[in-house]
Amino acid sequence: MWEIAGPAVLASVSQFSIEFVSTAFVGHLGDVELAAVSLFQNVTEGFAYGVMLGMGSALETLSGQAVGAGQLNMLGIYMQKSWIISGVTALILTPTYVFASPILKLLRQDKRISELAGRYTVWVLPQLFAYAFNFPIQKFLQSQSRVWVMTIISIAAIGTHVLLNWILVTKLRYGLLGAAIAGDISWWLLVLAQAIYIFSGFLPDTWTGFSSSAFKSLAGFVKLSVASAVMQCLEMWYFTALILMVGRLRNPQTAVDAISICMNLDIWAMMVALGFNAAVSVRVSNELGAGNPKSAKLSILVTTLTSATLGLVFTIIILAFKNQFPKLFSDQSLVIGETSKLAHFVAATIFLDSIQPVLHGVAVGAGWQYLIAWINIGCYYVIGLPLGALLGYKFNLGVRGIWSGMLIGVLLQTIILLGMILRTNWNDETLKANERMQAWG
Repeated sequence: MWEIAGPAVLASVSQFSIEFVSTAFVGHLGDVELAAVSLFQNVTEGFAYGVMLGMGSALETLSGQAVGAGQLNMLGIYMQKSWIISGVTALILTPTYVFASPILKLLRQDKRISELAGRYTVWVLPQLFAYAFNFPIQKFLQSQSRVWVMTIISIAAIGTHVLLNWILVTKLRYGLLGAAIAGDISWWLLVLAQAIYIFSGFLPDTWTGFSSSAFKSLAGFVKLSVASAVMQCLEMWYFTALILMVGRLRNPQTAVDAISICMNLDIWAMMVALGFNAAVSVRVSNELGAGNPKSAKLSILVTTLTSATLGLVFTIIILAFKNQFPKLFSDQSLVIGETSKLAHFVAATIFLDSIQPVLHGVAVGAGWQYLIAWINIGCYYVIGLPLGALLGYKFNLGVRGIWSGMLIGVLLQTIILLGMILRTNWNDETLKANERMQAWG
């Protein structure tokens, strides 16, 4: 498990840190700039990122099970199918970037913050198309346990990003434009480096060149991709809704800044769990494809316990440094104070988010995307968000009330997923994987 999870954790943390670093540099430009970038990251980009990452999850299921079944020649075809679908999806999502400012105003966000966020969103449009290529490449490499290459490239990309931000934002004082340019360059360097590795002949069994077969039988692939995207989006849009709800409170600038800092920390910690998500997805899909249900069950147990232990460590760190971590992102005393008050909520969320992504990885490895989408709707949008709105607005609990509702939704979903996995007949899942490989291979 660690052979996959270790480098996958480093890769996930490094890639997310591109946004993390941008937030840290922008936060010292001013509180309005921080709020604008945070609004973009948690609303516009959160929407697009969820769609693009979800579209790639279909590749994760099929590639992992193909490796287990020994159908290595199909991996390159699957990745090309995913590129086509993700590229078209990026084109469809482009208007949400171009018209981000009026969309945010329509969602009743602060006018000044929305206008600045809209300008920044147009500048980072190239990153949307980088996602369309990056996520399929990630799933392609992960399914073969070639995660160290991805990790080394990701670490190099974040190092480049820090240097570019220091030059463009701090030294040349290009402000938000400098941060956007740094992000665009870093993401495309990441994609190009991974593509060069694949095209250079290091994976002769799985990459045999471009093929017209990628355009055949796209309908079934689109169906699974859309189901994966819906599952992923319902997860990520839950956090987007949280930001939008906070943006309608009194003094939204300080509230948005505080909750954005907390969300950045939570998502950064979640990137570690996403490394275990990748590991358990690869292990479960490989073992199901190979017809080994007992190995699949053992992988789930080991990965869940390991990720939960690390989540507990992060929870303790947040509580121990609750008055210090906000200073990484802001110099404003109001923002620092408000962020510190949310430390207990961040800590609880981080612990739950160390378990939940692993359970999602099991679902993707087994091909349960449709079912998880319905569970997300019930836990998040029928229970979590309405409860958060009730506590935040009706009972005047503000940010803490809204976050409490979100936490209850996450907790409920985690319990349901655990129950599903414990009751699953893994012998049946092995047969389903075999049927899927016969149909797709």
